[in-house]
Amino acid sequence: MNYRTPNGMSRRHFMRHMAGASALTGSALAMGHTLTTHAGELARNRKSAILLWMGGGPSTIDIWDLKPGSATGGPFKPIATAGDMQISEHMPMMAKNMDKMSVVRSMSTREADHMRGRYYMHTGYVPNPNVTHPSYGSVIAHELAAQRPELEIPPFVSVGGGSEGPGFLGMAWAPFSVNSSGQVRNLDMGITPDRLTQRMQALKLLETEFISQDRGISAMEHAKVLDKTLNLMTSKQMAAFKVAQESEEVKERYGQNNFGRGCLMARRLVEVGVPFVEVNLGGWDNHQNIFTTLQNQRLPTLDQAMSALIEDLEQRGLLEDTAIIWMGEFGRTPRINGNTGRDHWARSWSVAVGGGGLNGGLAIGKTNEDGTRVEGQSYTSEDLMATVCQSLGISLETTFTSRSGRPMKIANSGKMIKELIS
Repeated sequence: MNYRTPNGMSRRHFMRHMAGASALTGSALAMGHTLTTHAGELARNRKSAILLWMGGGPSTIDIWDLKPGSATGGPFKPIATAGDMQISEHMPMMAKNMDKMSVVRSMSTREADHMRGRYYMHTGYVPNPNVTHPSYGSVIAHELAAQRPELEIPPFVSVGGGSEGPGFLGMAWAPFSVNSSGQVRNLDMGITPDRLTQRMQALKLLETEFISQDRGISAMEHAKVLDKTLNLMTSKQMAAFKVAQESEEVKERYGQNNFGRGCLMARRLVEVGVPFVEVNLGGWDNHQNIFTTLQNQRLPTLDQAMSALIEDLEQRGLLEDTAIIWMGEFGRTPRINGNTGRDHWARSWSVAVGGGGLNGGLAIGKTNEDGTRVEGQSYTSEDLMATVCQSLGISLETTFTSRSGRPMKIANSGKMIKELIS
């Protein structure tokens, strides 16, 4: 997807620059640069967030909020965990780590369409034709980047799929999208690194001349992006993308698949100081054969990689400063359809959050006996985003101004989920 900001610069245009940077940094890494910055040096007392995005709408009634004995419950059994809740039997490794994660079982939203739900859960706003809102990643990167002036790589990285864009914050805060091997795109430039450097320097001269003609904010933002691209060319921090440098034992522990490598990359990026990383695991739009798909494919992949990520962050002293958010665009119907699947459902579902100073081990809120409605207090995307921002030390009084001059409060004035905040 090609996100476009109000200033007219497309993300695809940005990525053309980044593809060149990737080609050159790949050559630099091949000459012996390695990941030398450790967690204790760059990430000490610096907040970050990792969003595990479950594209398609995961069936949280089969993962985090099971209903055994109910006609809507399905065949999976709940198991005890290290926290104060039960979860699916097909998440045994995560069960051992649920003292570090909490489940908000009382999410209730209104967007049950994939694209609208994706936008809403990423931004805290419903889609509006008159304004494009910044995503979680852009907001958090924008607010936290000043903590780490030594960061040379992008402050918002999306692994294994695109994210929502920077909206009115501008292209400097757009997601830097890579695959799980750290490649920007599969592109054969056909030129040497030296020749590429010459071309980039020539482009910078043209940019400078263009800006000098008072061409407005679009030209200036484009120049900022180009400067970042040039910095990428020589940064040793780009080694954080090279998960192949990890030992076979570590790679096996996360899982030899795209999501496993993505979670491992997220840990490496947080170590060098990246404030926001999104890792994508799709395949949750299970309108048919849902239980076979979950049991044999989605849940084993999720369980292995997510648990390894949490354990590694804790072992390295990073979990306390790194918020983890697990969510999709909505949940799935308590009713099982005629194709042994579940359909779109936004009225009552779950997200999982932890780390970053958030309280772990809790089941927050509840649904009724068959999962068809929230009982008591319900929460929205705005509330979740406000809570995460609070945990990261971002003031909820922060107000942005859109390009049209309209003030917009961070997290759309969501209320905190108090149980999560000490």
